[in-house]
Amino acid sequence: MPVSLQRPPAAVVCLLLYCLTYGLSSPDPRQREALIKLEASMQLGGQIVLTDAEQRLDALLFKMKQEEMMRADFPPAMHFFKARALIRASPIFRLLQKMPKGGALHVHDFAMTSVEWLVKNATYRPHCYMCLTDSQSVRFIFSSQQPKALPQCSPWTLLENLRAKVVNVTELDNSIMSNLTIFTDQDPETVYPSQDKIWTTFEQAFLALLGLVTYAPVFRDYYYQGLTEFHTDNVMYLELRALLPEIYELDGSTHDTAWTLKTYQHVTRQFITEHPDFFGTRIIFTVHRAVNTSVLTRTVEEAMKLQRDFPDIMAGFDLVGREDSGKPLWYFKDVLSLPVERGVTLPFFFHAGETDLEGTEVDQNMLDALLLNTSRIGHGFALLRHPVAKGLSRKKGVALEVCPISNQVMMLVKDLRNHPAAALMLENHPLVISSDDPAMFGSSGLSYDFYEAFVGFGGIRSTLGSLKELAINSIRYSSLTLKQQQTALALWQRRWDKFVSENAV
Repeated sequence: MPVSLQRPPAAVVCLLLYCLTYGLSSPDPRQREALIKLEASMQLGGQIVLTDAEQRLDALLFKMKQEEMMRADFPPAMHFFKARALIRASPIFRLLQKMPKGGALHVHDFAMTSVEWLVKNATYRPHCYMCLTDSQSVRFIFSSQQPKALPQCSPWTLLENLRAKVVNVTELDNSIMSNLTIFTDQDPETVYPSQDKIWTTFEQAFLALLGLVTYAPVFRDYYYQGLTEFHTDNVMYLELRALLPEIYELDGSTHDTAWTLKTYQHVTRQFITEHPDFFGTRIIFTVHRAVNTSVLTRTVEEAMKLQRDFPDIMAGFDLVGREDSGKPLWYFKDVLSLPVERGVTLPFFFHAGETDLEGTEVDQNMLDALLLNTSRIGHGFALLRHPVAKGLSRKKGVALEVCPISNQVMMLVKDLRNHPAAALMLENHPLVISSDDPAMFGSSGLSYDFYEAFVGFGGIRSTLGSLKELAINSIRYSSLTLKQQQTALALWQRRWDKFVSENAV
């Protein structure tokens, strides 16, 4: 491993426990200092020994953070939609943008690429039609002839013709963009007064962009652009949760799931050829958790086949969609046990614990995910309320994929200083930081979420060692083989050393 570890000697821990148990006549400053150091060593990154250059950079970060935390408008305490401009202006954020962050292990396929690119690029292509739904959303399709009408949707209009008629094309484009994201310049608490409201808008946005991103030429370019945006943000590896939907051509013909997966593979290889410092992408095949048992059975069987046929790019399987309104994992336990029963390896990466409905069936998803041998837990927001699941995830080395901005925007927590991951970081629980659906949130790449984790979760106590371990965790807890992890870590270490030498003062 490219880090040095510094563990408190067992004798020191025992001595401190003895002193605390039997007490002293008066508080001992040395004992207090030892306890503070012991606690610091237990936090994420607390056992990493920093080089001289890293210590200088750490001191610079500490000074920056002190100044940031003195501000009245402290970004992690604010809704991200309000804080985004403040974060962009932060010297910490600008430094984090340059930092090699390793991998993003929790990102969804059709929310990875900027909405502005999608509108300015995809919707300006020939043969792009749009219709307006009764609920004032939009739908798109590419077709060589006038498409058939959709129920509850106005007649299809060729966007090229529409733009030629309107006075203000920018206004039209901005209106289209507003349908493809949940970001708003208005007061987010007013626009989204409840979780039901924001989840409805969130899912409508995915439906709106589906006809754009599932058109074969756009699909390839959208994915390539998404890789470009993450690579620009100094992310070297992705594990992408993908629905692997039917992709269509201009004549209406469609491609199957295997074609979609092969296209991901081909575009990834092309990107690596052109960007040799990018390590690659692996796909976690997903299905919406609202499906019935029969559909899930067919999907799991298809996932097992894809895992066999595409072992290099296929990482595993997951269920997606709003956890609170979907069926709990235990409902599907028989179907999800099929791979084990058939002696087939199909790793799971279950969304679980993305809820604040304490005590419900859904609230048991984390424990059930662990019983089903999940490789990681997506979100795990509710983990602190489940000491047994928490202990099991630590013992089994099952990391949480923590997505700070997503959890705040989707109304699980208001002030990110109060996010459960803040406590988990203090005890170095296995976790990684990711961005979930950055395009939906007006975010991009991984730096915004790293900022919220470093400044919000970590507070004044998180260090450069914390950032370093988070980056290493993203490779350590990935689906890569041990040999691939070692190669990726060596590549990351070279970039890290360069980053430190260029920014240490």
